Amino acid sequence: MAALQLTRRKFIQTVGGASVLNLLGCNRQGQTMLTLYTFGDSILDCGRYNGAGVHPGQLLVQNDDRLFPEFQGQDLSSRGQARLEHRARDGATVEDLPAQVQSLFLEERAIALITIGGNDLLRGLIRDTGTGMVSFTNTLDKFVQQLPIRPVLLGNVYNPTLGDDRRNFVGVEAVFARQNLQRMNAAIGEIANRYGQLVDLHAHFLKGDPSWFTATIEPSLRGASEVRRAFLPYVLRE
Repeated sequence: MAALQLTRRKFIQTVGGASVLNLLGCNRQGQTMLTLYTFGDSILDCGRYNGAGVHPGQLLVQNDDRLFPEFQGQDLSSRGQARLEHRARDGATVEDLPAQVQSLFLEERAIALITIGGNDLLRGLIRDTGTGMVSFTNTLDKFVQQLPIRPVLLGNVYNPTLGDDRRNFVGVEAVFARQNLQRMNAAIGEIANRYGQLVDLHAHFLKGDPSWFTATIEPSLRGASEVRRAFLPYVLRE
């Protein structure tokens, strides 16, 4: 009889404990999966530029506590079930975005991250006098409008020179190049305000230093983490 009571007591304690965990939201199997989608260029697809193969989307879903201990527990996986659908591609321009949504299977809960524009600038828009930037803006607006994911977090384009004209590498007078960068970021900001949230990578990276970059324009390992840092508050509030 005593053994039966002990077994029954254990059963009640176990079931009761599980019920408490469920009420607290600790039963992750019952939670809906959150999918983080990345679209765009090497700001989000920069794993090949660091020895750890790390890119911002990975860190947002699950931090690497060994490399970045200050971000321990500050990721989507710490708050529930989360996965990454990484579609951004190094070298992409705005014209490449539609191909990145092919065969898109939309999860019930999703967040989209987009970074685009840097390669468009390097391939000619840095010299643009009007028509090219209009085309870029219209193409990006159409893509974001039709993207079947909300919320959408749209990052603008950072300045690898850190605002130091002596580091100008584009072959265009720095004042003129900066004006076109500003025009592009203004367009990205307007689109973000219409459909989602702007993530101001430009402002954040101006507070950085050359160690945030590699191969002149690409995010280094530290840079990948700093891209993550900029997106993180907006990702975690969803």
